[in-house]
Amino acid sequence: MPQRLRTFDADFENKFDLLLNAKRESSVEVSDSVAEILHQVEQRGDAALVELTAKFDKLDLTPEGLVFTQDEIDQAYLDTPDELIEALKHAYKRITAYHARQMPKDELFEDEQGVTLGSKWNAVDAVGIYVPGGLASYPSSVLMNTAPARVAGVERVAMMVPTPGGKVNPTVLAAAKIAGVSEIYRVGGAQAIGALAFGTETIAPVNKIVGPGNAFVAAAKRQVFGKVGIDMIAGPSEVLVIADDSANPAWIAADLLAQAEHDTAAQSILVTTSPQLADDVMKEVERQLELLPKKHLAGPSWADYGAVIEVNDLDEAFDIANRMAPEHLELSLDKAEQYIDKVRHAGAIFLGHHTPEAIGDYIGGTNHVLPTARSARYASGLNVHDFIKRISILGCSPSSLSALAPDAIALAEAEDLQAHGRSVSIRLNL
Repeated sequence: MPQRLRTFDADFENKFDLLLNAKRESSVEVSDSVAEILHQVEQRGDAALVELTAKFDKLDLTPEGLVFTQDEIDQAYLDTPDELIEALKHAYKRITAYHARQMPKDELFEDEQGVTLGSKWNAVDAVGIYVPGGLASYPSSVLMNTAPARVAGVERVAMMVPTPGGKVNPTVLAAAKIAGVSEIYRVGGAQAIGALAFGTETIAPVNKIVGPGNAFVAAAKRQVFGKVGIDMIAGPSEVLVIADDSANPAWIAADLLAQAEHDTAAQSILVTTSPQLADDVMKEVERQLELLPKKHLAGPSWADYGAVIEVNDLDEAFDIANRMAPEHLELSLDKAEQYIDKVRHAGAIFLGHHTPEAIGDYIGGTNHVLPTARSARYASGLNVHDFIKRISILGCSPSSLSALAPDAIALAEAEDLQAHGRSVSIRLNL
């Protein structure tokens, strides 16, 4: 059964700490295996990819077969139902429009001492996107990972799609076509991350790798970080709903189960000021659970990691939410906008009774690649800034250099770096 906590109970803090620090990820140790896979890809390139794909995906390929041809991509697009194509196009348009507003502007100005200062923003040259493969893959993730990269101005986007047994969800390839991605490879696992990081005869290396994956993919991303950039290491998904007696218990239950059906390690939490709502939601979850095709996932998730927390007031509710720093935070409250300032840590906020988190997963426009496992305390969801770099600009005239020089020389001498000081003074004959 899910936990039932009350902030006014004497043992609340102990129980809440256990909930807060519960480990939901499996502790499979794969780093040594991943290191060997990465070494093989770095040393042997395409030959290693072919061997590892045969081993892990039971798919025999030649180096030429690593690449999805344009004809294959076009056929997948044609095989995708028209209504789904239109939904993908609608979603991509909204996601792109939202991310376009995140683009910073270049700046150049002169301060009061005549020093020229500024910033220039450039996109990274190439990005690799990892998309989990097989028939249980997610075309929405293709759009979410690609749109901010395209908005940022990334010229080359390479996509990795594992195809176990040769199976691929055609909608994933259709989504890639809609997003303008034509460089797609049927490679998965740690070997795909290695190919993106080191390059092979067929696959040119990239500058940054984004996208979720299994334990092997996560470990590979950790190990290649530094050689390339990565977005984040994503853990099991989570939602926290803050609600009062204005909320509809059936709607709240549906939202909690929408998160729970992702994975047995997903977490769904309700924080409420209403004991009656708490009771009603728990009953409604059990009722709706029996209707779910994926109750084999949602049931254990709710039973093992779900929680309902009763609080005295909304201030306590937001304190709980900020301590948990959830990936998704739903505010199922009247006039929810007035509470935005109370949120300090969350991956994304969903406002009011008519904004289920699932809208953000697909069509709302915001990105669904979000920080998990309390990393929203220091990280943001995927956005345009993940694909651009800021270059600072500094320029001195003779007079402004003269104004800054004495303090620069003093600081250089304090750090025992005489050549630094001399590079300033030599220009002023000091």
